[in-house]
Amino acid sequence: MSAKPPTSNSAYSESSIRVLKGLEPVKQRPGMYTRTDNPLHVIQEVLDNAADEALAGYGKKIKVCLHVDGSVSIDDDGRGIPFGMHPEENAPVIELVFTRLHAGGKFDKGQGGAYSFSGGLHGVGVSVTNALGKRLEATSYRDGSVARIVFAGGDVVEALQVRKAVDGERRSGTTVRVWPDPQYFESPLLPMAELTHLLRSKAVLMPGVSVSLTQEKTREVQTWLYKGGLRDYLLQSLNGEPVIPLFDGEGFADTQNESYAEGEGASWCVAFTEEGQTMRESYVNLIPTNAGGTHESGLRDGLFTAVKSFIEFHSLLPKGVKLMPEDVFARASYVLSAKVLDPQFQGQIKERLNSRDAVRLVSSFVRPALELWLNQHVEYGKKLAELAIKAAQTRQRAGQKVEKRKSSGVAVLPGKLTDCESRDIAYNEVFLVEGDSAGGSAKMGRDKENQAILPLRGKVLNTWEVDRDRLFANTEIHDISVAVGVDPHGAEDQPDMSNLRYGKICILSDADVDGSHIQVLLLTLFFRHFPKLIETGHVYVARPPLFRVDAPARGKKPASKAYALDEGELTVILDKLRKEGVREGAWSISRFKGLGEMNAEQLWDTTLNPDTRRLLPVTVLPVDMQQTLGLITKLMGKGEAAARRELMEIHGDSVEIDV
Repeated sequence: MSAKPPTSNSAYSESSIRVLKGLEPVKQRPGMYTRTDNPLHVIQEVLDNAADEALAGYGKKIKVCLHVDGSVSIDDDGRGIPFGMHPEENAPVIELVFTRLHAGGKFDKGQGGAYSFSGGLHGVGVSVTNALGKRLEATSYRDGSVARIVFAGGDVVEALQVRKAVDGERRSGTTVRVWPDPQYFESPLLPMAELTHLLRSKAVLMPGVSVSLTQEKTREVQTWLYKGGLRDYLLQSLNGEPVIPLFDGEGFADTQNESYAEGEGASWCVAFTEEGQTMRESYVNLIPTNAGGTHESGLRDGLFTAVKSFIEFHSLLPKGVKLMPEDVFARASYVLSAKVLDPQFQGQIKERLNSRDAVRLVSSFVRPALELWLNQHVEYGKKLAELAIKAAQTRQRAGQKVEKRKSSGVAVLPGKLTDCESRDIAYNEVFLVEGDSAGGSAKMGRDKENQAILPLRGKVLNTWEVDRDRLFANTEIHDISVAVGVDPHGAEDQPDMSNLRYGKICILSDADVDGSHIQVLLLTLFFRHFPKLIETGHVYVARPPLFRVDAPARGKKPASKAYALDEGELTVILDKLRKEGVREGAWSISRFKGLGEMNAEQLWDTTLNPDTRRLLPVTVLPVDMQQTLGLITKLMGKGEAAARRELMEIHGDSVEIDV
């Protein structure tokens, strides 16, 4: 019997492929480019551009007005957006800025670039604001002229008009007025508390720059102008009484610095309190990084190293107490403002900084400054040491309680497990590593205090259709269960989690196809037979890099190495080297065929170090579970070859092949 031909509705041909042009991708998938709970982030994109002008030293006033008709205008006295014709695109520059993704003045970071330090990086920001606005009016004051252009839904509806500025009209600056389109947002209302906090923080980070908010409806005007900067701001925001005076300072690279570009660095203010909620805010080039990132890791590293060396120098650490970074950091409130020449953010809304160099950058300025301060104020140093030691003792006592509870009847740990020294479950982590050679590098490169290594030989059994009582017939699965301290269980079971030995269970495999396969097999094992570990947030996937780039010395910068997760990051690294004047091809690119090729230092830098690694938490999204189980059965079931073939035929063209 012949197969039934597909209907015309399901036909898949050349015409099925759609290419989204202009700002269409933003309208189709706004959540990829901005927050969609309310329009604050699209307004912030315009505000960030005004702040970048002030950061570059060209503006002293930023005015935000909430109009009665629901529109918002942002006004600055910077240089004004250029409105002449672009030499290559044959369109006015101001039109390109608002209508093209990846068009902007923030890409050129070299000598003579329009912006050395800026928050705008992707050239995506204001074009997203335009795409998701019912109407946007942009006016630029520049070179004695006034230029005005109007858009609707991202398209030009009133072409650019340029006229001479009249007497009394300002000479430079930009005004953008936007009407956000409610259809793209869960709520059309701006969260006032978040908006005022954002504007206030801009003023704090730019002493001498006036930031104001006018509400047309109530005629209320708020203005922020700070001279005292971070110290005043943190003091006003603290919930508890500081144990020692506030520690503040700043450090920026000069022309003699061989590791960082001139002007890179940070300013900070830190307070330590015994009680009350901690207050923590960080910024990169004035962009608020609500999810933290590597600059915060640098602050933590600098604080910990300085306090630890002070404690060791004065012999203050009681016997048997081990100090951890979190012991020093736990009661710290801070405001941190970092300046990074070419920052790499996670995602378009820039809530987390990913630049690996930022850890060393911030730490290199914070650590010596705090060491000097502590040794000049020994009594305060001893109070801070007391606070950190108290936190360490509390943590260790909690760990010992857990150890006593699980000490009876513990199974013999697998011989190939290299365990960690700490008994603090929340802090400990085990890496399930693909292969013995990678396991060897991981053992040498790990932090022995809290990182355990369990090497796995070959590919783990596909356990999707394996009965639970047959699981331990497989040595690898037996070893994983015993090492983790939790028995296999079902989704409806309530397993005994009191014997859990690690807060993080990290799958670490090669960054290639085989590595991905091992990842899938292990995730299948945890999803099917250890679901509570995923549900309670204990399972993670480590993402080692695929490429290493070795760059030669350039100017005062020494030879350096950088790691790229994938082709996209590799392109970014090479673009950065070109901007720094490195000759095309002077660098060397090596592709890691597997983790075994990395030495201990490389594996630590890229994959094990909590400050610089990429570690993704594994979660189960709240979707139709029956549908999910059906899909996984198709992918992992033994008798599902026909269903898998059908899936590949439907979705095959959307997969990138790694040969």
